[in-house]
This record gives sequence, C-alpha cells and structure tokens, in this order.
Amino acid sequence: MAFESLSDKLQNIFKNLRGKGRLSEADVNTALKEVKMALLEADVNFKVVKQFINSVQERAVGQDVLTSLTPGQMVIKIVNEEMITLMGSEATELKLKPGNEISVLMMMGLQGAGKTTMAAKLAMRLKGKGKKPLLVAGDIYRPAAIEQLKVNGEKAGVPVFSMGTGNKPLNIIKAAIEHAKANDINVVILDTAGRLQIDEDMMAELMEIRESIDITQTLLVVDAMTGQEAVNVAKTFDEKIGIDGVIITKLDSDTRGGASLSIRAVTGKPVLFSGIGEKLTDLEQFYPDRMASRILGMGDVLTLIEKAEAAVDAEKAREMEKKLKKAEFGFDDYLESMQHIKQMGGLSDVLSMMPGIGGKLAGADLPDDKALGRVEAIIYSMTPKERANPSLLNPSRKNRIAKGAGVDIAEVNRLVKQFEQSRKMMKQMGGMFGGKKRGGMFGKFKLPF
Repeated sequence: MAFESLSDKLQNIFKNLRGKGRLSEADVNTALKEVKMALLEADVNFKVVKQFINSVQERAVGQDVLTSLTPGQMVIKIVNEEMITLMGSEATELKLKPGNEISVLMMMGLQGAGKTTMAAKLAMRLKGKGKKPLLVAGDIYRPAAIEQLKVNGEKAGVPVFSMGTGNKPLNIIKAAIEHAKANDINVVILDTAGRLQIDEDMMAELMEIRESIDITQTLLVVDAMTGQEAVNVAKTFDEKIGIDGVIITKLDSDTRGGASLSIRAVTGKPVLFSGIGEKLTDLEQFYPDRMASRILGMGDVLTLIEKAEAAVDAEKAREMEKKLKKAEFGFDDYLESMQHIKQMGGLSDVLSMMPGIGGKLAGADLPDDKALGRVEAIIYSMTPKERANPSLLNPSRKNRIAKGAGVDIAEVNRLVKQFEQSRKMMKQMGGMFGGKKRGGMFGKFKLPF
C-alpha cells in the first residue's frame, strides 16, 4: 500500500503529541527530529527534508501553537499544510489545445518505468473525457514495446499508429500527425524509446523530436519504487529536454513515498497523475491535499467518493443501504459488494482512504481480493434461503456447503466471519457518509456496495 511505512511512523509520532496536554518548544523539536528521520528513511530528498522541517519548525514553535488548547493538533495541521505546499498546493491539469486542434503529448522515461502502459492508461482516460486519442509506437528499439502498445490500445479502445522498426522515430511521428489530421483525431500520444540509463543518444533523439514537432506537453514517467533516483531522473530530463509534468507509476507498491514528496520541490514541475495498479483504469489525478491526507493517515474521502460513483450504480447503492438498515443484507449482497470493492481498487485501497476505519480494522480477518473465486464457489453452494438468511448456517449446513464448493469447512467458517465483519464495516461507512447532519458531498454520498 502506498506510503504505508511513512504513514505508520508519522502517525506514531503524532499520537505521542496528541497525548500531551501542553507542548514545550523541546517537545516540538523532538517530534520534528523524528519526522525528519521518517522522511529520510522514506527516501525523500535531503534538501527537501531540511527545507520542510525548517518551515514547519518556524510555524510550530510560535506562541499561538504552544499556548493553544490543542497544541498537538495544531502541529499536525501545520505539517499537513506544509506537506501540501511541498507537493504543489493544487492539482495541475493536463494542458490540451481547445476543440479539434491536435494536442501532441510526448511520453519520456527510462526503460521499465511503465511508460508504454501509462501511454495507454492516459489515452483511455482522455477518451473517457470525450477526446479522440491516437497512440503512436515510437519505440523502434524494443519490438515488444510496439506489440505491447497494440495490445493495450485494443483493450482501451484506442487506435495505434505503427510503422514497425524500420523507420526513424521522427518520421513515424510526422506520419502519425498527418494520419491524425486526416481522421479527426485531436490527441496524439507518443510512446518514445526508453533506456536502462540516461545516455546521450537517447537524449539527442528526444531533443530532435522536441525541436521538430510542435509538442503540446512533455510528460516524464518515473517509477515510484526507485525513490531518490526518480528525482535525479526528473532533474536530468528537465535540464536536457524540458518537462511539463511528471507521472508517477507503481505508487501502489511504494511504501515509502520519497519520489512523490520530492519531485515538485526539486524540479519545480508538477506531478500530474499517479499509477496505482496494473489495470488500464488504475490512473489517478495527483491531488497534493489528498496525498498529504493519505500520508498522515487521515484518509482520502473525496477520492473514495469518486471511485464509488464510477463503480456503483446509484439506485443499487440505495437498495443496498436500505437492506443494511433493515438487517436484510445477505450473502448475494455481500458477493456483489466484494465485486464493487474490487472495481474500486481492492479492499486495502478502500480502507486506506477511510479516516478512522482502516486503522480499526487493520487486524481484522478481511477477505483477500484474490480469493474471490473461492468465495463465489462457497456462496453459490448455499441454497437461496441460506444466502438470504445467514443465521440458518448451522454446522451440518456448513459441512454440506463445504463439500459442494470443494473446500475445507474452515474456509466456510472463515467466510461467515468475514461476512459479519464486512457487514459491520459497511454500517460504519453508512454512518460516516449518510448522516442527515452532513452537507455537501458527504451528505449525498451513498454506500458503494
């Protein structure tokens, strides 16, 4: 899970702060030393850490904080605000030309960063927003890249322009733009060649493309897992080619978070998107405030709502909520809810975005996303009455179900336990978002199941 290690450390530090009634300057300084170590261990750039701690310290040792009724909360608030500033304050939109004018987006990055897949993800996202994208296979040095782009393009429902490996990338791109003009395409996404390391030939090729083609935006794709190296790569590409924005891949696998926190501060260039999974839909716009909230363990309710709205039919959500309130929620509903959660990125992702709930359920025996097939087999081995009324499941019925599903009875017992835990979790979520006293987006939110 993204930022897991950093988030855990910061939450422990802040827990100690909250436990103190009054804070001295020494208390604040001790806490900030621990925050500094946590950030350095998360592979955040040293200069960035130093600047960040100085900014927080300057504000946190002020009289209005130390004499506050809740000084611990005030310090956390300052850390949150400075972290948002560090990552760019506000989300930066991808800049495209208006109407049917052709926007050319050049994807750059090292080999293995996930550039080819990211090109397809971006194309799919733009298509969903009403644009007509074209993917261009400009990586002639790795034949597998062309095939990969074609496969992903087909999955995304986006055309791919290719001339094989026998032409110069610049000539392929020029031909692709002419093709776009002739076919009413308004976004051309260039998948350029990557290397295992930055080299002069690679840079020269990219500079030639940049100088010869009217590029709308240059987008650098970096791997979050490389931490500090991702920052160095971004700095080099910006100095030699010039970059307009950064896309961070594999953020879901990076427990540290160093790249996300450092890139904007070091390069001055915004992070536009983050890749949070392998599916083509696993692409999120980068919101500094939401990211800071996740890192500090405060959840990310707005992203959760957006994911729920995209995955769940509103009418079904209302029906499910009614069932929960009337205690009519059965195994058929449970199975449907698990499928919705899977669409939203998986249970761990959903929990990580829920303030105050993820931590409480951290030790719970919740279902693994990969176990959904076995869960289906067990549920479909139940009679309609058993699925509708789980209280009927006595030991003899469980034995019959286990035999029907081809699993050990222990798995059936585990599923029943998981069902009860999930039902409790959903009730908690309903209380959080569905209360009459809440206004705005929160008041309108319905259970995503």
